[in-house]
Amino acid sequence: MNTNKNKHIVVIGNGMVGYKFCEKLVAKEKNEHRFTLTVFGEEPRVAYDRVHLSAYFDGKTADDLTLAPQSWYAENGITLYLTDPVIDIDRERKEVRSHHGVVVPYDYLILATGSGAFVPPVAGVEKDGVFVYRTIEDLDLIQSYARKARRGAVLGGGLLGLEAAKALLDLGMEEAHVVEFAPRLMPRQIDDAGSGILQRQLESLGLNIHLSKSTQEITGDEAITGMQFSDGSRLDVDMLVISAGIRPRDELAKSSGLDTHPRGGILVDNFLQTSDPAIFAIGECAVVHHMIYGLVAPGYEMAEVVASRLLGEEKEFKPYDMSTKLKLIGTDVGSFGDPFASELNCKTVVYENKAKGVYKRINISADGKELLGGILVGDAEQYNMLLQTCKNKTILPPDPEDLILGSRGGEEAGTGVMGLPDDALICSCEAVTKAMLCHEIGENGHDTVDALKKATKACTGCGGCTPMVKDIIQGVLKQKGVYVRNILCEHFDFTRQELLDLVKINSLKTFNAVLDHIGKGDGCEVCKPAVASILASLWNENILEKGRATIQDSNDRFLANIQKGGTYSVVPRIPGGEITPDKLIVIGQVAKKYGLYTKITGGQRIDLFGAYVGDLPIIWEELIAAGFESGHAYGKSLRTVKSCVGSTWCRYGVQDSVSFAIEVEERYKGVRSPHKIKSGVSGCIRECAEAQSKDFGLIATEKGWNLYVGGNGGSKPQHAQLLASDVDKETCIRYIDRFLMFYIKTADPLTRTATWLNKLEGGMTYLRAVVVDDVLGIANDLEREMQLLVDTFKCEWKEVVDNPHLRARFAHFVNVPEQKDPTIQFESLRDQKRAKEWV
Repeated sequence: MNTNKNKHIVVIGNGMVGYKFCEKLVAKEKNEHRFTLTVFGEEPRVAYDRVHLSAYFDGKTADDLTLAPQSWYAENGITLYLTDPVIDIDRERKEVRSHHGVVVPYDYLILATGSGAFVPPVAGVEKDGVFVYRTIEDLDLIQSYARKARRGAVLGGGLLGLEAAKALLDLGMEEAHVVEFAPRLMPRQIDDAGSGILQRQLESLGLNIHLSKSTQEITGDEAITGMQFSDGSRLDVDMLVISAGIRPRDELAKSSGLDTHPRGGILVDNFLQTSDPAIFAIGECAVVHHMIYGLVAPGYEMAEVVASRLLGEEKEFKPYDMSTKLKLIGTDVGSFGDPFASELNCKTVVYENKAKGVYKRINISADGKELLGGILVGDAEQYNMLLQTCKNKTILPPDPEDLILGSRGGEEAGTGVMGLPDDALICSCEAVTKAMLCHEIGENGHDTVDALKKATKACTGCGGCTPMVKDIIQGVLKQKGVYVRNILCEHFDFTRQELLDLVKINSLKTFNAVLDHIGKGDGCEVCKPAVASILASLWNENILEKGRATIQDSNDRFLANIQKGGTYSVVPRIPGGEITPDKLIVIGQVAKKYGLYTKITGGQRIDLFGAYVGDLPIIWEELIAAGFESGHAYGKSLRTVKSCVGSTWCRYGVQDSVSFAIEVEERYKGVRSPHKIKSGVSGCIRECAEAQSKDFGLIATEKGWNLYVGGNGGSKPQHAQLLASDVDKETCIRYIDRFLMFYIKTADPLTRTATWLNKLEGGMTYLRAVVVDDVLGIANDLEREMQLLVDTFKCEWKEVVDNPHLRARFAHFVNVPEQKDPTIQFESLRDQKRAKEWV
């Protein structure tokens, strides 16, 4: 039986873990008030979120980052002392004394002193302009000093260092540098190949990365002017942020005679008790299992363990998984399990796409049955599922590479979140299991993310578990027979499919009309482009007129892809990849005249890069005069229909693939859809046009054509599936009409056909029944709706060229339309020029 009636607990440290202990204890006590709590904090403010500290430079305030207002402490009977650190622990008398002379007795003492920034012993660290990155006060100092600095550097290329580097970018530094002693970034989380991908992504955003650099001295008189390295090189900077690791705050423990680790940290057992049974240590100051856990999630678990034990529960702290996922300056990075497992003991599957900045590695046991760990850079969408598969030793699918490359066929790779065991830890930050979530959803009716946040605290930490929590909500509701509706956003209580039907039934043709009739509020970045896509798919009217321009994605607003450096691309349509010599000459002349970089694409057309926004209309005027049309490279629409030369030239060809590809591209050009659409037509089974990697593709046979749908390349390649075989051209067109319109009407926003087909209930069997067998009786409607889009096609760029009002939109300076952007600069690249990247 618990005998802790009216015992006094003192907590030293009011950081995230110290606060979490108080929160856990208060919640577990359930107003029984078996303890009185006193908390001492060194900082002048209540506990705040250090995990998202860099958001302070994005406009978040200290109040925004606060974990609980000061009133929360008083409401729960907690005495709080701020700016008053404890300076002495008298273990014999069981009392603590603070800096301001406050003496408080304790029955139990919780050391949550955390850690401080490690400052390496480098000459010159005391100079003005050198900072650490740890507290809000540190950030205030950095922000103030940055106003007079142009060049900033971060010492340390780990998690915290890259967060600090983001802060330098947010502060508008002309130059931002990261200096790392190791030969790669994030050396504890990712391997050399993953670091290389991450480095390229960060450099593209303006960061300068310096690896294998040992800082010898910080130069300057009173203030920093540079960094001198041991290899003799030098880096000129005006300010330096040190983020080279942490050191546990164990000075109180040492002075009071508690056992500490020779390299720092307070030694504790599995129950988080120190060498004094009345004193516990939690968070980054504690050494447990021979290590310091430098993440917030294990600190929260320590708080849970101590709070539970003080209330008489049998609980101990077990070795904690140090997997982590975060977004570093816009790039997803994930590391789980054993990311560096030796290839001698396992099989390694690696996917690397340098063009897209994606790297994925998974380590599989030698027998192929168990996932040991992995690394994700650039695309960490599968992180949560991979982590749970690894932690729960889930049996792997027959083709383990599907875990990172995507499934083949109509089924998802692996078992899905509902196939995980009940004790699977979904939210590591708050120790929330799948069973806890399922109980709250099924038994207590908490069937929204917000409701589960309040009931379980899931999704309130780093937020990385939110996608899995949403999947569990849907899974539980489906098991109960509840129809699950994925509404678009807070402004529309409808799915995309429902919204499309309502827009069509009510003949709504502008976003304001849609909002007034069936929505609420002002709209957001989710619903605006979704409605823009629906309007274009239904009515095919100019996307820049009648107020529709402002709801488009940024690329659609300028009918061009915005490139690095602030310039735009020009991509004329070249149906089937076939082009006359005269048209080739025109492209060359235009490129030379306007100084454009040219490249042949994988979709068999020619991209022209480096155009000023003000030059776009005159460039297109010349191209249109030569017979070109917009290639819609900027839109969620048909991109290209790739073809081989087929029977026209190839001795293996059995059908005229070029002619059919041109016919298909001319038919579906400009058709807007939930995501981009790509196609291919191959003249024989050798498949030179890669039709089976497209959203829809055709392969010639002796009897006609095989039609494949639902394929795509990219970071998660997927083979298309056979929809119909040996059909003639006319039947192919009818089936494609039906397939595309069915996809347009039923897919979620920004969903490729491959993902849509994977999630379609019944998969290919159902799709074939709808498209080929017309089991729903909608085939004629689908064909008629597609024919409307075909008949109403207009080249968007020709409409701009012919319309002075639309043409006037394309100017960098509205008041001086002829003036070009002076910030755009160019550099030479292989006898061409390209825009310099933003710095």
